[in-house]
Amino acid sequence: MTAPRPAHRAAYDVAVPAQALLGEGPTWDPVARRLLWIDILGSRVHTYDPSDGRRTLRRTEQHVGAAKPRAGGGLVLNLRDGVGLLDPDDTFRWLHREPVPGRRANDAAVAPDGSLWAGTMRYDEAAGGGTLSRYAGDGAAEVLLDDVTVSNGTGWSPDGRLMYYVDTPTRRIDVFDVFDVRADGQTGQTGQTGGGRIAGRRPLAGIEEGAGFPDGLCVDADGCVWVALWDGGAVRRYTPAGELDRVITLPVPRVTACAFGGPDLTDLYITTARVGLTAPHPLAGSLLVVPDAGRGVAQPAFAG
Repeated sequence: MTAPRPAHRAAYDVAVPAQALLGEGPTWDPVARRLLWIDILGSRVHTYDPSDGRRTLRRTEQHVGAAKPRAGGGLVLNLRDGVGLLDPDDTFRWLHREPVPGRRANDAAVAPDGSLWAGTMRYDEAAGGGTLSRYAGDGAAEVLLDDVTVSNGTGWSPDGRLMYYVDTPTRRIDVFDVFDVRADGQTGQTGQTGGGRIAGRRPLAGIEEGAGFPDGLCVDADGCVWVALWDGGAVRRYTPAGELDRVITLPVPRVTACAFGGPDLTDLYITTARVGLTAPHPLAGSLLVVPDAGRGVAQPAFAG
């Protein structure tokens, strides 16, 4: 387990003061030049334009675990009963509907090949009740991991050869090798395509007792992994070797996810939650930002 270094305090700003129950999933949309983020339990999809402060809000019919841009416009939504598509004209349709009683959607990410890797979990957080699945643009679905408790942060190395993943109760960030599947059925390690097979699961880093639980994550241009710490009041940065080299401390305990955004992808946006807190901090549930925190990688749109 990696030993923590002294925390680095960074100047954060409040991008959007809010009271989201479970703020999550910050995602920079480079076409619209705005940030997407959600409130899972509030069933809301938010947008924020840092150039003028303009904000929008859209309510969903179900709890929403993630909202990501689509290549042709609109959004792909990881919802309680499956994955849905929101067209640019605001029309909704299901891409893959598979309701499971007692289960909901959680975090999701778009792979370098344009597929959606979407997680689920049980409302009661029963061990092994969740999954991580891959959805192609035509709706084809494949379960990649089927013994997950709280499926959370997912991200890829800049060259697409590694996939990082968090199942929160394990207190680990894990890393997988990523492989393509060719037309002849053979596999080979991917070259910046983020193929549909993963293998060689191993720990990158562990979160020590008392420091919180790993939640959402993102990967920067240096290949370092930034992870939000639920009940840890911080975002940490780990090198590709699993060494802790930066800690951003925050005033809210339930830090949920992080992503780079802004025109140059240098600002780190951080979502937070207030659910379950008897005396939440005034900023709990707000969208925070640390300007010039690093250098992010442009995220692909969903190919569907």
